[in-house]
Amino acid sequence: MADVTVQTLTSPKVAVGRKDQRKLGWTRWVVLTIITLLMLFTLFPFFLALSNAVKSGTDYAINGPLALPQSIDMTALTSFWQMSDFTRKLLNSAIISLAVATVGVLLSLFNAYAIGIGRVRGSRAILVVLLIGIMVPQESIVYPLYYMAKVAGLYDSQLAVIIICSVLQCAFGTYLLSSVLGSFPREIIEAAEMDGASRWQILWHVVVPVLRPSLMVLGTFFFIWTWNEFLIPLVMLVSNNNQTVSVAMALTRGQQTSDPTFQAAAALLGMAPTLIFFLIFQRTLTRGVAVGAVK
Repeated sequence: MADVTVQTLTSPKVAVGRKDQRKLGWTRWVVLTIITLLMLFTLFPFFLALSNAVKSGTDYAINGPLALPQSIDMTALTSFWQMSDFTRKLLNSAIISLAVATVGVLLSLFNAYAIGIGRVRGSRAILVVLLIGIMVPQESIVYPLYYMAKVAGLYDSQLAVIIICSVLQCAFGTYLLSSVLGSFPREIIEAAEMDGASRWQILWHVVVPVLRPSLMVLGTFFFIWTWNEFLIPLVMLVSNNNQTVSVAMALTRGQQTSDPTFQAAAALLGMAPTLIFFLIFQRTLTRGVAVGAVK
């Protein structure tokens, strides 16, 4: 009788547990299917650019853009690389993007340290101004920036693009880091001050180690945003030796002519560096976002 009672008491729980496991299993498969479809949808433009970049003009005209290439033809890639002096463009984009990522993160850190921990007067008004700066479209400030660059003698100089992009992007970085530093434990700051640490030492030995994952994420975003920036380099850099990858991609289409395989080659070569950069720093980016969410 005791065995029968135990079985009657435990069997409903076991059945419910099996049902929950089945539901959980089906939920996992549904989520996995959705994520796979989204991944394929995201990678489709890259695959399309890769497929058309290695096609010949005749193959593209006969089979269309969605068909697989009948043979590998590197003519479009080599032609675009030589015509645009792509090695020079890669070097220019790398220098500008790395400089903007470094300077933008430093400016964001200093501003956020003053607003979040220094508690400067009018910090809320400063954040409102920064938010307005984030929302203002670049097209509305291009002419003032162009005029100031001409007056300062920085027109057609990579330094002008570095300064402009660093200042524009540090507005977002300041807002992001100041919200994190606004909730920074005051006890840690007070303990460091009691030990005789200066504000500079508190910044580099107390605040920066805690913010390092967030700073890495911010630097990654700044690098990718600057690499993909088109309008400001187009306006500020007129000589061929100073132009960036995004500007070089605009050379693939003329007023009367258009070569789809040539455009696909330009798109592929333009996307590849940022994709490689993201894959290299993917773990750092994911870790930084996770740490920031936990904090």
